[in-house]
Amino acid sequence: MIDWQIPIVLSGTRVELRPLESNHQEELLMAASDGELWDLWYTSVPSEKTVTRYVETALMELREQRSLPFIVVHKETGKIIGSTRYCHIDEPNKRLEIGYTWYAKSYQRTGVNTECKYLLLKQAFEQYQTIAVEFKTNWFNFKSREAILRLGAKQEGVLRNHRINSDGSFRDSVVFSIIQSEWGSVRRSLEHKMK
Repeated sequence: MIDWQIPIVLSGTRVELRPLESNHQEELLMAASDGELWDLWYTSVPSEKTVTRYVETALMELREQRSLPFIVVHKETGKIIGSTRYCHIDEPNKRLEIGYTWYAKSYQRTGVNTECKYLLLKQAFEQYQTIAVEFKTNWFNFKSREAILRLGAKQEGVLRNHRINSDGSFRDSVVFSIIQSEWGSVRRSLEHKMK
């Protein structure tokens, strides 16, 4: 069994993924304010009103061994520029999801996402021996859907009325995955994109 509470750091050329801590709230809020990401109705990015709950929930899920949350640090500046996590961890079935990913607007489409996902996928497949990694996004989050496909994931399907949004509306979620047998070619493709 993996002890998901043991802190790990995943380090690349551009970014470093470090364990999320309760004292990161202010820096996360500053990152989210770059583009006022909390205004995107189809995703959940922490705002001034929700950042405390966002971090507390992530840390509670870590204690319950259901999630492993990270901050994304831009190595050149040392600034927190976003967040991501392993979530919906299903250790008996060797599956997990990469989700809750967002980056400050200035760092979107800069290669940050490719490197973050590469680091997370490499850890998942090569260290944790997962057999499948899932991604889910809102049907209307077209940028996210395109980014997930660019990673090399395949679309599994659409979960209709998958979640109830905070405003009471229903969310359809698009599900993607990369399976263990695909990791070799996905890894080569991502490494080529990061050159």
